[in-house]
Amino acid sequence: MLFQPSQADVRRFFCSVYTKARTGVALEAIETIASAWMDEHPEYHTDFCDLDAALLNLEQSDSSDTSKTNPFLHLSMHLSISEQCSVDQPRGIRQAVELLTARLDSLHDAHHIAMEHLGQMLWDSQQNGRPPDGQAYVESVQRRATRI
Repeated sequence: MLFQPSQADVRRFFCSVYTKARTGVALEAIETIASAWMDEHPEYHTDFCDLDAALLNLEQSDSSDTSKTNPFLHLSMHLSISEQCSVDQPRGIRQAVELLTARLDSLHDAHHIAMEHLGQMLWDSQQNGRPPDGQAYVESVQRRATRI
């Protein structure tokens, strides 16, 4: 069964990880990965340090406002790409991200580019009413890696 957390669940997860990491509580494997990506984004730390504010902001947020990056979505995408690479699913994504990382000399920057393509794949899927095209996603990341 596919786990589909709500936006509130995602916010609770990241705020909990942030608190646990800052207070020295042992982290589970997925929390360790999340914490490492959180460390790469100090600009979002204030968003993660107050669960009540994060949940209140969710209730008050205007989803049409795209002027500010959603830190919870951003970190979720880092986590998704990390998981995709760890199991190489869709097939070839690990190699594509590794190639992009080598070309950019930065895993972080490679993830940000892969995020653009992941977001495009999901948007296309929603617009067309079709399942996400993992092969097109991998190919787009590969093309980006080879043209830099």
